[in-house]
Amino acid sequence: MTRPRLVNTPDELKAATSGLLAEAGASGRPALGLVLTMGALHAGHAALVRAARQASDVVVVSIFVNPLQFGEQEDLNRYPRTLEADLDLLAECGADVVFAPSVEEVYPHGGPMVRITAGELGAKFEGASRPGHFDGALTVVAKLLHFGLPAGDADYRTYFGQKDAQQLMLVKRMVADLNFPVDVVGVPIVRDEDGLALSSRNRFLSEAEREAALVLSRSLAYLRGQAERHEALDIDGALAMIDSVPLVQPDYLEVVDPKTLEPLAFNCRETPFTGEALALVAAKVGPVRLIDNVQLGY
Repeated sequence: MTRPRLVNTPDELKAATSGLLAEAGASGRPALGLVLTMGALHAGHAALVRAARQASDVVVVSIFVNPLQFGEQEDLNRYPRTLEADLDLLAECGADVVFAPSVEEVYPHGGPMVRITAGELGAKFEGASRPGHFDGALTVVAKLLHFGLPAGDADYRTYFGQKDAQQLMLVKRMVADLNFPVDVVGVPIVRDEDGLALSSRNRFLSEAEREAALVLSRSLAYLRGQAERHEALDIDGALAMIDSVPLVQPDYLEVVDPKTLEPLAFNCRETPFTGEALALVAAKVGPVRLIDNVQLGY
């Protein structure tokens, strides 16, 4: 099992990928798959890398803890850094190159004066609870997509998890609206056997908190069952499930249009559910903020 090549600058990244793509291009048009992470990798990240591996000649994984995504109440220094373990996992998944730049490399002049704005779509749900989060996320995604852009004639794809559904939608809109030459691929949520969505933040949960956190996936499963039976959705009942667990403080539980995150065009609380929707949930479990979602009607 060979570890992926570790590079730290955009020039090193370009040199590494150019050589690999040239080799792959001898037998046809090559493809580069890019997976953006902040490290502390788990099986959910592994699923992204494996999806990229299946469709790409060259797989690049970035590891960068982006300070622009952390608000004043969040501890940037507390975010786990586990580079050696991450490299081992990425070797198992078949990544070719790991791009792990420093903050100074990504933001050589300090915090950027010009940033991507997430607009109205980024002001709701996670954006309302974490002001400025999506502006920071999209700004670094834009930079990393430019850093990873393959030289020459090659297909270019980037892979994001469905667990961060709002972020995935925003990245797709940014790429479409600003004409980025990359395809954005969504990868389904990976869960533990008990249903908890995998997250780097789960490691901060105590045993009791982790057990309490399972109410999030249970509440979503409750709504999914009703949707599958084409019943009216008992959103208040699902929220009451979360409220009943003392260690969990819900932020929101909403059912929205999966393409716009707007309320559904019909009242799914009072009429039989039809069509497609996305149920979103966020809550604090002890000191840890968790998000989850489930697609309805698919």
